[in-house]
Amino acid sequence: MVHVRYEKEFVLSLEKKLRYIALDNPKASKSFQKEILQRCEALKEMPFRCRKSLYHDDENIRDLVYKGYTIVYAIEEKFISVLALINQESYLPKT
Repeated sequence: MVHVRYEKEFVLSLEKKLRYIALDNPKASKSFQKEILQRCEALKEMPFRCRKSLYHDDENIRDLVYKGYTIVYAIEEKFISVLALINQESYLPKT
């Protein structure tokens, strides 16, 4: 059975985002957390369903896009390692 493992960088980024959302709307913060974690856990069923990562040149590293964020994860033999939570807007080129 494949398990989902949450790496420190992802956890810290998610906690920071949740605190920020909670300043305005604690209920929305809890909902956002629940939805992201559900999507990560669902990767166990079809880990290759998301696109190859734009940030890594490796077929086993994928991007799950959710509400303007990219969740970068790696598919390993016994784990799906959730590596990072990236705000897509911060990676847009400045015009």
